[in-house]
Amino acid sequence: MKMHTLLRTAAPVFLVLTLTAPPTPAQQLASGVHPDGAAQIARQAYIYGYPLVTTYVTRRVETNVAAPDENGRAPLNQFGSLFAYPTAKFKTVVAPNVNTLYTAGWFDVSKEPMIIHVPDTKDRYYVMEILDAWTNVIGSPGKRTTGTAAQDIAIVGPGWHGQLPRGIEHTFISPTSNVWVVNRIQANGPRDYPTVNALQRQTTATPLSSFGKPYTPPPGTVDPKIDTKTPPVKQVNAMSADEFFTALARQLMVNQPFAADSAVVRQMASIGIVPGQEFSMKTKDAATAKDIRSGARMGLEAIEKHIKTMGSMKNGWQTLNMCGKYGTDYLTRAGVALVGLGCNLPEDALYPTTMVDATGKPLMGSNRYVVHFDAGKIPPVNAFWSVTTYDSTFFLVNNSLNRYALSSYDNLKQNPDGSLDLYVQHESPGADNEANWLPAPAGKFVLMMRLYWPKPEAISGAWEPPSVRMTP
Repeated sequence: MKMHTLLRTAAPVFLVLTLTAPPTPAQQLASGVHPDGAAQIARQAYIYGYPLVTTYVTRRVETNVAAPDENGRAPLNQFGSLFAYPTAKFKTVVAPNVNTLYTAGWFDVSKEPMIIHVPDTKDRYYVMEILDAWTNVIGSPGKRTTGTAAQDIAIVGPGWHGQLPRGIEHTFISPTSNVWVVNRIQANGPRDYPTVNALQRQTTATPLSSFGKPYTPPPGTVDPKIDTKTPPVKQVNAMSADEFFTALARQLMVNQPFAADSAVVRQMASIGIVPGQEFSMKTKDAATAKDIRSGARMGLEAIEKHIKTMGSMKNGWQTLNMCGKYGTDYLTRAGVALVGLGCNLPEDALYPTTMVDATGKPLMGSNRYVVHFDAGKIPPVNAFWSVTTYDSTFFLVNNSLNRYALSSYDNLKQNPDGSLDLYVQHESPGADNEANWLPAPAGKFVLMMRLYWPKPEAISGAWEPPSVRMTP
C-alpha cells in the first residue's frame, strides 16, 4: 500500500457498550445517579445527543432522492452539488455560504471505505471538510493541507481492516459509520460558475470494492414520509422528547459514543436511553415521563441560551475558535449544530458573527450602518474573506440586488487612505456607495464574516473585527 500521507493513524477508543436492561434504582444510587434526577439527566442527554440527532435528520432529508438534484441533495454514498450560490429559498442548512460552491455527500463507511477523487483545481482555493456523525472534523484536505493537485482520498470506517490500493494519497479514519463530506470551492461570483462547475462534476465518490472499475452509483430510495420541506434544525427542535430520545438511542448504535462519554451514557441508561434499545415513554411512570419531557425542554433552552455566549466576544462580534474539536464540551457542540452545522476548523475558517451595533442595540434593517476597516486592518487571510447578512434565524433574505454578501474578490471601493467602508442597510446608500452596499432585511438581522484560511493573528484574536456603527 502506497500512502504518502496518513493524516490520522488510529481510530479513537470507543466506549464498549453492553446492551443490558436499564439499571435498577439501587444500581443508580450505587453509581452516583439519583433516581429523582430524571429531568436533569434528560436535559444533559438532550444536549449530548443534539448534534447526532441533527445530523441524522439532515442526512435523511438530503439523501431522500433517487438521484442528485438541483438542490444539492444526493442519495447515500453519492455527491450532490449546488452549481450556483444558495438563494433565500435554501432552508436545508442554517447560515448558508454564498462565497463557495458546495459539493457534499453523506456516506456510510460501516462496510467498506469510500474513495473520494478530487480533480486538480489549478491553485484554486478549496477545503473539503470531513465530519463524523457527532460533527467532529476528522479531516480537511484542500489547498491549506494537501495542496490543489488531483488526489484520491480514502475515508475508512471504524473497525475496518484491509489494504488500500496504490495511489491513495491521503487516508482519514472515521470514528463513526456515518460521515458527512462538504467540499467548498472558491467561486468569485456567477462569472466563475462554469470553471467551478467543471471541478464539481469531476469530484467523485466510489466504494473501495468498485475503485478502478467502471462504476455507476445505484439509484436512491425515496421515502415519501420524510419531510423534505421543513429545515432539519426546525424538525429536530419540534421533536417530542419521545421522538428525540428514540432517534438518539437508535443512532447511538450506529455511531457509538467515545470512551470519554461514559459518564453521560451511564446516566442516560438510568432513564432508559440505551444505545440500540428502543426508547418509549410508555414504559415510564407518569412522574418520570413528565420529568423527561421537562428535561428535554430544558436542554433545548440551554442550547439556545449558550449560543449567545460561545467563543470570544470582540467589539460585538462573537467568534468561535473551537469548531470541529469539542471533546466533552457537549453544550458548545450542540450550539454549533443549532446555528452553524458543519462549521470548519478555525485553521480553515473563522466566522465572526454579530447581532448588535457598537452600542449593543440589535441590528435593524431600518437603520443605516457602516463596517469600517482601518488601513492595514482589513481581515487577515491567506484565501479570502466576506461579510454576509442573514435574518434573525440565520437564513438568507431576498433583496433588490440579489446580493447576500460582500467579498474581498468583489470590486469594492477603498477610501483614499486605504481604509474600507461597507454600508449595511435595507435601502440603497446611493449610487456612489452602492458597490460597497450590503443589503439588510427590513427587521432584525445578523452579520457573519467568513475568513477562509485565516492568518495566525485572526485565530489568536490579535486582529479584531470592527464595531458596527450606526450612521445618520
